[in-house]
Amino acid sequence: MSTSNLVAESVWQAIESTHSVTDDQLSILHFIFGKNFERATRIFDQRGIKRISGEPSGRSIFQVVGESRKKEEYLCFPQHYCSCYSFFYDVVNKGEELCCKHQLAARLAASTGTYIHVKVSDDELALLLSNL
Repeated sequence: MSTSNLVAESVWQAIESTHSVTDDQLSILHFIFGKNFERATRIFDQRGIKRISGEPSGRSIFQVVGESRKKEEYLCFPQHYCSCYSFFYDVVNKGEELCCKHQLAARLAASTGTYIHVKVSDDELALLLSNL
């Protein structure tokens, strides 16, 4: 794991422990993630993140609204995957970014507990995931 990832993970854990974020923490995350973090905070501020939880299992995935006029919704596992084009192009193919703005928005929402919580059956969640 890179130094940037280790520092970011430490900041995320501090945010998760208090469910709040300080200006210093925002500055560190902005330094590490740059423009993607700026865009993620806009999505976060606009309450564009849903946590979709299956019942009774409790498994969940995040659905994050994009910033384009179309307002597409992308499915994210904040630390591992996003269904957006940027994730595949900038993160996976080119390796230029550590993660996409949707992952960052979902991680910020998860860390602070600030998201819209949607409960569905495990069957509905499985159907949603099968479309990835």
